[in-house]
Amino acid sequence: MRVLRGRAVDHNADYERTRRLANEVADSRVPALRVWRPHRQVAFGRRDARSDGYDRAREAATARDYAVLERSVGGRAVAYTGTTVAVALATPTDGDRSRIRRRYDDASDRLRSALDTLGVDATDGEPPDSFCPGSHSLQADGKIAGIAQRVRQRVAVVAAAVIVDGHDEIVAVLDPVYTALGVPFDSGSVGSIARAGGPADPDPVIEALVAGFVGDRSTTVEHVDESGLRET
Repeated sequence: MRVLRGRAVDHNADYERTRRLANEVADSRVPALRVWRPHRQVAFGRRDARSDGYDRAREAATARDYAVLERSVGGRAVAYTGTTVAVALATPTDGDRSRIRRRYDDASDRLRSALDTLGVDATDGEPPDSFCPGSHSLQADGKIAGIAQRVRQRVAVVAAAVIVDGHDEIVAVLDPVYTALGVPFDSGSVGSIARAGGPADPDPVIEALVAGFVGDRSTTVEHVDESGLRET
């Protein structure tokens, strides 16, 4: 398995690197994993972009010093504060959609096990009116992770957003964003690893997630930086 570490120069270049990673897996048939801290941004989903209040939602995000990104995977808006951790696992597939549920279950199990090593007892599900509502989430004193999946002809990408800390920051930006979008949002539904008794530092969270998703597979580690990609 290839493991990519680090992030690109800005949120757009970083998003492009993950998109390119999926294409590489489709061609090479070798699975790849990214676990990293995205730049400070609000990532909107396709349903958000079709909303009448989308322009107001974007303005609410940028007014609070968040970059804006439109992503092709996932549901409603997610805020990345700079301590939020993202996971992207790309695996080769033949386009058979019958394995979607299996990939969701595997990702949820691995994510929950990694959180357990950090002292967080997470369970499936989410409180009502959570950010980016979906059927594949984990909660512990509020929603702390959401999982999404996109399946193409030769690759499947399972993505997750994991809230490490910055609970108040997330509420402060998502409250006006969701109001503009006309989507119900309960500020009390937002949790974090730190709030649930785990570390507030994203670095041990990243290490736990990498270990959990890699398992016993051998890895090749590559580092993404501002100048591109270099392999070590």
